[in-house]
Amino acid sequence: MVESRQRAVVLLSGGMDSCVCATLAAREYQTAAVHISYGQRTEEREKRAFLGICDRLGIHDRLLVRNDALRAIGGSALTDTNIKVPEALEIGREVPVTYVPFRNAHFLAVAVSWAEVLGAEKIYIGAVEQDSSGYPDCRPEYYRAFNEVVRTGTKDGKIEIVTPLIGLRKSQIVTRGLELGAPLDLTWSCYSREDRACGVCDSCVLRLRAFRDARAEDPIPYAAALQ
Repeated sequence: MVESRQRAVVLLSGGMDSCVCATLAAREYQTAAVHISYGQRTEEREKRAFLGICDRLGIHDRLLVRNDALRAIGGSALTDTNIKVPEALEIGREVPVTYVPFRNAHFLAVAVSWAEVLGAEKIYIGAVEQDSSGYPDCRPEYYRAFNEVVRTGTKDGKIEIVTPLIGLRKSQIVTRGLELGAPLDLTWSCYSREDRACGVCDSCVLRLRAFRDARAEDPIPYAAALQ
């Protein structure tokens, strides 16, 4: 039995990485999950994924928050409909336009505040650096720095942000998720569509490659698929 004092908060977007992260957290802690809608194109589909994953994992403490600042600020194809979501082939070496400026800081601030109220000492986030889109707020040094902010800026200074997937490749995350029995069939990764995943945006292509390299079948429907 997990003791009530052993609590963790997991940031659960509804995507594959956060789902595996939530599955890991739920095995070790009494877990609470937070989902943040920020005006992204697929926010309703991601919210549905969040609720389904929580149900499957038995996570009862849930916090759904809306952040209007990121949509108002714009500057990302995920929050500004005037900026086209690029296909993976259009993305070069620069940080892509799907990057939402400093998004994870907004998410972590909510999670840390809730962790203080709940008495949780761990915050799980499914950040990935390997074969990812190259977002600057997914780097290990970012979380080392953020942990120092949390240590100095919270009442007891005991909350720790953990990133169990950050050094894994996407195919390894798929394999780990299958080993854990993570509900990958409930997840949603597409940046642009809510009915069937587009199969051509950066997130879809990274996911499809991961399942292919893991020699597993992706359980969600696609409008187009990686050849």
